[in-house]
Amino acid sequence: MIEHLDGAVIRTGFDVPVEPLWRAAHYTGAPGCIAEARAFAANFLEQLRTEWCADVGRRTEDELLLVVSELVTNADRHSDGPYILELEGTDTSVTVVVYDSSAALPRRFPRDPQRIGRHGLEIVHALATEIAVERVPVGKRVRVVMGLRGE
Repeated sequence: MIEHLDGAVIRTGFDVPVEPLWRAAHYTGAPGCIAEARAFAANFLEQLRTEWCADVGRRTEDELLLVVSELVTNADRHSDGPYILELEGTDTSVTVVVYDSSAALPRRFPRDPQRIGRHGLEIVHALATEIAVERVPVGKRVRVVMGLRGE
C-alpha cells in the first residue's frame, strides 16, 4: 500500500501480495480415504486459523468438512482411479477442488425429500458461494468456494 501525503509517496510496507494458504493431498480410493480427507481439511482449517488468523466458527468448520466429504465421496464412488483434493484459503474464504479420473460430470437432482440418497450436490450447492465443474485432460475438476464465518 502507498500513502500520499502532500505529494510525497510513503511506502507503508504492505505492498507485497500475500499468497493464500494452499495444500493438496492424493488419495488412492483405498478404505479410509474419505476420513483421511476430512482430517486433512480439519488440519488445513487449523493452519488457516493460525497463519491467517481466520475466524472459522464451529458451524462453518462442520459445513466445510461436509462439503469435502461429499466431493471426495463422489470422486471415490464415480471414478476408476485416484483423486486429488486441493484446499486454498485466506481469512475470508476456502476453495475446495477435487480432481478425479471420470469425465462424467456430476448431476444435481431436483429437490425431493422422499428420495433416498443422491443429495450430495444439493447439499454442496446449499453451502457454497460458488461452484464450477469442468472436464480436464485427466477427467474432471469440481471447484467449490465457501465463505468463512465466525459462527
